Amino acid sequence: MQAVSTDLISEILELKRSRNAVILAHNYQIAAIQEVADFVGDSLGLSRQAAETDADVIAFCGVHFMGETAKILSPSKTVVIPDRDAGCSLSDSCPADKLAAYLEEHCDKKYYVIAYINCSAGVKALADVIVTSGNAVKIVESAPKDRNILFVPDQNLGAWVMEKTGRQMDLWRGNCYVHVEFTRDSIHRIKTEFPAAVVVAHPECTLAVRLLADEVCSTEKMVSYCRDNPAKDFIIVTESGMLHRLRREVPNKNFIPGPTDSCACADCRYMKMNTLEKLRDCLANLEPRIEIPEDVRAKAEYSVRRMLELSK
Repeated sequence: MQAVSTDLISEILELKRSRNAVILAHNYQIAAIQEVADFVGDSLGLSRQAAETDADVIAFCGVHFMGETAKILSPSKTVVIPDRDAGCSLSDSCPADKLAAYLEEHCDKKYYVIAYINCSAGVKALADVIVTSGNAVKIVESAPKDRNILFVPDQNLGAWVMEKTGRQMDLWRGNCYVHVEFTRDSIHRIKTEFPAAVVVAHPECTLAVRLLADEVCSTEKMVSYCRDNPAKDFIIVTESGMLHRLRREVPNKNFIPGPTDSCACADCRYMKMNTLEKLRDCLANLEPRIEIPEDVRAKAEYSVRRMLELSK
C-alpha cells in the first residue's frame, strides 16, 4: 500500500469533524480510502448506514450513482463525491431517456421493471423495484407472475438470476466493463497456479466464468463465505479493491486477485479516480455535490423502499 501523509489524514479527519460528516467507502476503493472511512461496504448498505447517522454531510467514495443512492435515502443531508467524473460503465449503458423510450415503444408488454441498483436515479425512478446482487433472486421470485419482466441494466446478473429462479426475463444489454474482462482462460491459468484455491466470483461476470466458480455471490457475501469456508486460498473474481477488505476482515486466509487476459488483477478506472486529496477537497468545498430533482428522487425512493420491504 502506498505511503500516505499523516498530515493529509489529519486534514480529512478534522474536516469530517467540523462538517459533521460521515465518510463512506465502497469495497472497490483504494486501500487508503477504505482505511479512513467510517463504513466500508456495498452501495446500498453504505447508504442505509449513512441515513441512520446524525451526520449533516455524506462523503461517498465510490461512483456517481452511489452518491445518488445516498441522496435518495437521505434527501435532507448534503451528499458529496470526491470526483464528479467517477462514473460507471454499467450505469451508463442504460440512460434513463433510452429506457423510457424503450418502455414506451414496448408498452404492449406491460413490463414490470426490475433495476439493479447499479443505475442512475432516473432509471430507479422508472423501475417498479430495485435489486442488489445479494437479494436479486428473492426479489425476482416475488415478482408478479402475470407480468413480463424487464431486467436492467446488467445482462450477466440478470442471466444468473434466471438460472437461479427459472423465471424468464427480458434483459437489457448492459455490463460492467471490469467484470466482463475476466475470462475462462484467465481463470484456468490462475487455477493452474493455485489448484487448491476456491474460486469466488461476482454475478456480473460472464457465464463462462460463473461456471468455473465454486461460489457466485455479492461482495458482502464474499466476506462471510470466505470467513466460514475451511479453505485457506481464495481466488477473488471481482474488482481488485475487494481484496483489501477481505484481507483486513479475514486475515488468516490468502486472497488471490482474479486475473484478466491483460493484467494480473482488475482495477475499475472509475473507482480509482477517487483519491485522499480529492476526498479532502470535497469535504472542504462541499463539492462536487449530488443533486436530484425531487420528483425523480421521490419515485426512485419508492422503488428502493419497495425492495427493502420485499427483502424482509
